[in-house]
Amino acid sequence: MPTVSTVRNTIVLSLFGITGGIVSSMAYPDNAIWLAIFPATALMIYAITTATAKTSWIVGLFAGFSFYASQIPWMTVYLGPVPWLALSVLEAAIFSIGALVINLSWHTKILRLSPILRSAAIASLWVAREWIACNFPYGGFPWSRLSLSQSNSPLANWVFWGGDSLLSFVIVFTTVLVMITWMKQLKPSHWATSPVAAIIAMIFVVPLITPTSSFAEDGKIDVAAVQGNANAGLFANPQPGSILNNHLAASQPLLAQKSPDVIVWPENAADQNPLENALAKSRISAFTAKLDAPLIFGTITSRGDEIYNSSILWKPNVGAVDWYDKKRPVAFGEFVPDREFFRLLAPELIDLIPRGYSFGTRDGIFQVHAKDASKVSLGTMICFEVAVDDITRDLVKQGAQLLLVQTNNSDFGTTNESAQQLAIAKLRAIESGRAVVNISTVGLSAVILPTGEVVDSLPSYKAGLMREILPLRSSLTPAMTIGGYLEIVNNFSALGQLLVIFWVLRSKRAKDA
Repeated sequence: MPTVSTVRNTIVLSLFGITGGIVSSMAYPDNAIWLAIFPATALMIYAITTATAKTSWIVGLFAGFSFYASQIPWMTVYLGPVPWLALSVLEAAIFSIGALVINLSWHTKILRLSPILRSAAIASLWVAREWIACNFPYGGFPWSRLSLSQSNSPLANWVFWGGDSLLSFVIVFTTVLVMITWMKQLKPSHWATSPVAAIIAMIFVVPLITPTSSFAEDGKIDVAAVQGNANAGLFANPQPGSILNNHLAASQPLLAQKSPDVIVWPENAADQNPLENALAKSRISAFTAKLDAPLIFGTITSRGDEIYNSSILWKPNVGAVDWYDKKRPVAFGEFVPDREFFRLLAPELIDLIPRGYSFGTRDGIFQVHAKDASKVSLGTMICFEVAVDDITRDLVKQGAQLLLVQTNNSDFGTTNESAQQLAIAKLRAIESGRAVVNISTVGLSAVILPTGEVVDSLPSYKAGLMREILPLRSSLTPAMTIGGYLEIVNNFSALGQLLVIFWVLRSKRAKDA
């Protein structure tokens, strides 16, 4: 039986962890108080490492729940609280396992020899836990990583060197190093001359000298992106063809302008599939012929018994010449894994998702021509795919010179979901060294330079278009070259710590016996 003191300490430390989780939400868009992530992370790590090994997972469970639940309330808009609570509990469970391992690592004597080694060890475990949460189960939930809180921070440029995982590592490493130094009760005068000060200075200086805008350009492309302000939500019931109408109407100003090199509409912009619907085909064909410009747009397609969330490249006087099917449909949103099992638990909720999208296998590269007749490779992602590291890396390595993010945020209303997604897109621009066109049905839409700078945007729930001449790049950033390998190294480092912890615990038990 746990003692009264143990229960009291567990409750107090759980409150610390909960506070840290809640404070963390202030760092993410649309609050975007990026410095808040450091005290938030410190509170969670302090609570986890101060608890006993036997109670650390409980503290981690509460910290993890508040961390996720405070950031994703947008899930409740259409589906109610159950999916929000279920996902928060699942991620909290993964968080709690990570908390236990962090606690055991923190108290391992071999790692306590060096504050830098100890800080790196804890950061490695945190990032490994993020990687697991981003990939498992059912494709994972690549959201709410520490890195995503820094899209408006001077630290954002760390993703140029190694991607989101490196930035998350830097945040945890810095936090723990300061914590350890603080616990040593160094005098303020000693801080300035300690190695800690030099390391922290380097962490903030490196992003300032990152050459995000100095890479050579392959040329330019004139892109027009259209936000139709159409309710294309999962449970919307619009008049057939009305969403297509909205995007055609919002595109009309282009008819009075010189034709762009390419026009981009968002995910689900054509609610009638022009590959099967004659009216939709004729309207899109007429529009592209008038402008003499290719159009990239989202629609739902079917081939045999398979249904896909697709993006189509439509060329004037030709029609559909290429398409991309979403590779990573969202579990419990676009498909239901193990449907029969989960239907037993929540039949009404599961039945709200009548169809499941199949997983695409085609590459997301579309070929168009700029006005100088040069061939341009555009990399296409659909909605939440922007949060998946591998998809961005694959597109860039396949030759993408510019990235398109087609999304439909209608299901999330005026919540901060769209702001969070836009923050991810900004980090992708810096990470890949590519301009990014983030175009939504209802917003937030934006055009982002490779530096992460937003040069044009559209507010939520307002039809309009953005038109910019954007740089094209083929060179690879360090993140695109080694980012994936850094994750592998980090995961092996975390695995190595697990083996050390296992060996230490086994040796201790042998001595006690």
